[in-house]
Amino acid sequence: QVQLVETGGGLVQAGGSLRLSCAASGRTVSTYYMGWFRQAPGKERDFVAGIRWGNGETYYADSVKGRFTISRDSAKNTVYLQMNSLKPEDTAVYYCAADANGRRWFPRKPSDFELWGQGTQVTVSS
Repeated sequence: QVQLVETGGGLVQAGGSLRLSCAASGRTVSTYYMGWFRQAPGKERDFVAGIRWGNGETYYADSVKGRFTISRDSAKNTVYLQMNSLKPEDTAVYYCAADANGRRWFPRKPSDFELWGQGTQVTVSS
């Protein structure tokens, strides 16, 4: 059974930075894409960033473009989300997810991803 474990969340002031990590452990599965999503209280889970596992191609939500960077370390089966210039509206629980089926190019919907981590809280104070 594959598990995704996120780490790196916390409390930061506006303008600060955090780096989230998501490590995959357990049985190895083919992964087409990895993604980061976030969910604020009372809101839907929104796409933040994605990476095509094979060639490292990245894509982002408009709200984080230029501030967040997704990357991966294939040898460590780990994906990262570097978050800079954080804003209070970035406050949410952040989840990493894996798409093992590859049904869509550059997936952005939660339903496109089959495996999920438990989430890590990111709080940005003003």
